[in-house]
Amino acid sequence: MSVPQDRRYQASHEWHKLDGGEVIIGITQFAADELTDITYVSLPSIGKEIVAGTPFGEIESVKATSDLISGVSGQVVAVNETLNNSPELVNSDPFGQGWMIRVRPTDPTQLDALLTAEQYQRQSAAH
Repeated sequence: MSVPQDRRYQASHEWHKLDGGEVIIGITQFAADELTDITYVSLPSIGKEIVAGTPFGEIESVKATSDLISGVSGQVVAVNETLNNSPELVNSDPFGQGWMIRVRPTDPTQLDALLTAEQYQRQSAAH
């Protein structure tokens, strides 16, 4: 499994990529593959405050419904509206067009507590 080195990860399979003063959040290829065919993504509205370690939305597939957990606290500044009509983008391009939200973090150093790509790969291989 290949995971981009330019972001941080959570054990719950969300990735976080720092982009200027914002953090883009999505799920990993591992999670997308485990869920199989994604049918719906429920995301917060722009302006909503989210808290690290708590759900900011849900992702549904033919197999299961899972919470989406943020690794950073902050305000949602953008939502990937394309997923409303094309949730399958999460399956086909989870690290690119399948991104979910952009957050303006209240404390960007929270990213430092998340897993590096190498740590995430080790943890995922163990499952």
